[in-house]
Amino acid sequence: MKQKEFSIPFSGLKLGKHRFEYEIDNAFFESFEYQEFNGAKVSVVAVLDKLSTMMELKLEAKGTVNVDCDLTGEPFDQSVDAELHLVIKFGEEYNDENDEVLVIPHGEHQINIAQYVYEMLVLAVPQKRVHPGVLDGTLKSDILEKLEELQPKEKKKESEKTDPRWDSLKKLLTDK
Repeated sequence: MKQKEFSIPFSGLKLGKHRFEYEIDNAFFESFEYQEFNGAKVSVVAVLDKLSTMMELKLEAKGTVNVDCDLTGEPFDQSVDAELHLVIKFGEEYNDENDEVLVIPHGEHQINIAQYVYEMLVLAVPQKRVHPGVLDGTLKSDILEKLEELQPKEKKKESEKTDPRWDSLKKLLTDK
């Protein structure tokens, strides 16, 4: 079983809300064989609300993951802020096909939330990762300087030069 510390033994809990806190680092992602992050420092709070016939789970995460910029390759800390709501019901057999409802078999006494934490955090990181220094112009890197150097220079295009024979006709267009 992956990440044993993410198993919540709900059968011994009283009805009501129960809070669990987790500190996520890169070892957590490596256990899922996920190599996209250079590092991670994320706090996750799980609140399990045990009701008489079902349970509700609310996950909230805040922190940073260190990723490489897609444009420059420079590593930077990407902030992560995510939440997930899950309804846990009891049924004949395990079923996690619905993103918002988990059905676990009657007689089950604990739930492992590691997969939900993992998916929530991976989806919270933007697809396109751009170093904040690229956006505000403060990042100095060899790659950015080379891109700037190779960028086409603006010069007066041939098409912008006018043929004097057409000038009087163009004037007619603006004299409306």
